[in-house]
Amino acid sequence: MLWICVILISAIISIADIYLFTEDKRPATCIHAIIRDTVTVNLLSFFITRNIFGLENIFTPSVHDNWYPVKYTALSLTIGVAFLCVIGFINRNLKLEYVEPKSKKGTLAIKVVSLVLFALGVAAFTGTIWGKEAFGDLEPDQILINLNSPTEGTDIGVYISLFEGPVLTTALLTTIFCIVVFSKRKLIFEKNDKIYSVLPDFVIRILCVVLSIVIFIGGCAFGINKFQLTTLISAYFADSPYIEENYVDPNSANLKFPEEKRNLIHIYLESMENTFFSKELGGYFDENLMPDLTELCKEGYSFSNLESGFGGPPTSTGGNWSVASMVNMSTGLPMKVPVDRNAYGAKDNFLPGAVTLGDILHEQGYEQSVMFGADAAFGGLDFFFESHGDFEILDHKAAKELGWLPEDYKVFWGYEDDKLYEFAKKELTRLGESGKPFHFVMETADTHAPDGYLSEKAEKKFDSQYANCIYYSQAEAVKFVRWIQEQDFYENTTIVLIGDHLSMARDFCTPINNDGYYRTCFNLFINPPEELCNIDKSRLYNRDWAVFDMFPTLVACLGIEFDGERLGIGTNLFSDEQTLFERDGVSFVNKELENRSNFYNNNILVDWNLAGKS
Repeated sequence: MLWICVILISAIISIADIYLFTEDKRPATCIHAIIRDTVTVNLLSFFITRNIFGLENIFTPSVHDNWYPVKYTALSLTIGVAFLCVIGFINRNLKLEYVEPKSKKGTLAIKVVSLVLFALGVAAFTGTIWGKEAFGDLEPDQILINLNSPTEGTDIGVYISLFEGPVLTTALLTTIFCIVVFSKRKLIFEKNDKIYSVLPDFVIRILCVVLSIVIFIGGCAFGINKFQLTTLISAYFADSPYIEENYVDPNSANLKFPEEKRNLIHIYLESMENTFFSKELGGYFDENLMPDLTELCKEGYSFSNLESGFGGPPTSTGGNWSVASMVNMSTGLPMKVPVDRNAYGAKDNFLPGAVTLGDILHEQGYEQSVMFGADAAFGGLDFFFESHGDFEILDHKAAKELGWLPEDYKVFWGYEDDKLYEFAKKELTRLGESGKPFHFVMETADTHAPDGYLSEKAEKKFDSQYANCIYYSQAEAVKFVRWIQEQDFYENTTIVLIGDHLSMARDFCTPINNDGYYRTCFNLFINPPEELCNIDKSRLYNRDWAVFDMFPTLVACLGIEFDGERLGIGTNLFSDEQTLFERDGVSFVNKELENRSNFYNNNILVDWNLAGKS
């Protein structure tokens, strides 16, 4: 089929060339034109297909989809027309001549509207492609929430790729469109002393209007489809009582603290998945990318969706990116699309109605610190941790203020994990000497998409930089845990390591997704209270749970008892109680959480007291 298309396009271009631009119709001249057109057009087409579009096995259509010949035909025909235009200008059959435009306000308005629609459509196309490549499979709720949250502290590379990708492409194509639409020169064809207008002005206007509308509608439809934006409609119109019916207010759960309060060290491992284990351990790869974590897991407890091996939670609505993951694990609630006057990331207005782990421990006199290598202002996390537990914020900005870093220091999202662990040891030493129980939270960053940050100390064991980042990062996390275990405070301290969300490293993860592997985040509990260590091992496997289940589980890991084993909408995983995912089904719960919740809007996104609640 491909070769039929090659022959067909070659014939069309050659006939057009001979008829329009070849004055000498002798057989030898025509044969020369046919050979020149066929070779040139197809060589350019195959070159662009292989080197511009990056398609391999271009001469073997059987390895591609059924549309491959059609796509090649469209590309080849476009190149052929462009090639004919070049020949026409060389032979002086085609010319651009100045034509004084007729001054019509209606015509100008049409051109301006066409230009705007074209620019918006191209921006939708290029922005969607960039978003999918830069962030992977963004959820629609994440998109809208991020638009309503602060973006300070974002890695500068994100902005650079945004400019080099959709911004530059949109500007270039819009400029070309603008030149064509507003040009005072018209393309004419001259042959045998006769002059023909190739594209009369009214034809150009019609084509521009049609093209701009098609590009605009196509771009919007493409973005809506790729980001599943139709599901956002439910966030505004389809009210669900599910959260209200299943919410347990921590203030009414009769929390009972142990006589000796325990410490908690909660380590968010950026994008760390069970996927990175070897196949025999439940992962995807032939070679284990996380051998050190494998050994460490023998000393603790992890909850798996598998019958054996390493597994974790399914993805859940409102919990699939860093900020949302932290909110879920701290509150037992999903992060939902803000509506009306509500928003995230404003001072004293980040889920003011929620009762968080930080709130609970602050009331009990805990020292609390949170550490990021990035700027905590990203997504409003500084507001969240300050207003819920009065945490000491130790981020990139604070590290410079404390003199830990030079004023102009910036690596990746802020500073690298090598320094993060160094600074974390300082802070934990201080907390351990404070004489108070403490709660320490930290998040790594070097395994962040798109390719991670590879330390100069890292071994380049694999061809992939991202694989090397994973390998080095998991080893450094284990070294940090080993250091903690050597400290005096460890005996009364629970350590929790958990992947904050699935990796968004698109290039690295696309083959995994294409193979249909079920990806889950890593989780590990080390040194929980003695009463939790008696858990029936069967409760560690075949589990369906969500990130919001971590809230009551973390509370239990502090030796705190509470009624019903549930807080927020989460369930203590060490208990015998079913999670909502297990009781009602993953798909059903996620669908309900997509819907608008008036209870959430009126009581969580705003202060209960201000809302007239008690």
